[in-house]
Amino acid sequence: MNKLELIEALATKSNLTRFSACRAIDILVNEVVTAVTQGKKVTIAGFGTFKPAARAARVGKNPKTGAPIKIQATTVPKFTPGVAFRDMVAKEGKSAR
Repeated sequence: MNKLELIEALATKSNLTRFSACRAIDILVNEVVTAVTQGKKVTIAGFGTFKPAARAARVGKNPKTGAPIKIQATTVPKFTPGVAFRDMVAKEGKSAR
């Protein structure tokens, strides 16, 4: 599902216009990104948690030459699914096999 399909589903299921659904999704995503960028954790009950995670500096390898390169420490966004979400995906995954 891409963003346009998500907008269409939200508009249909909530009786919103496509413009209003698009705006709602854009605001939600913007708020999550802003909070995580500021170092805050965003928890949506039943769905999951978005939070910043520290990634340590490490030595990598240039795939073209094989030479070692230094990769700086950084902070990356991390998503941890909620228990209900994780269980639902696991249950559906078993039936899809």
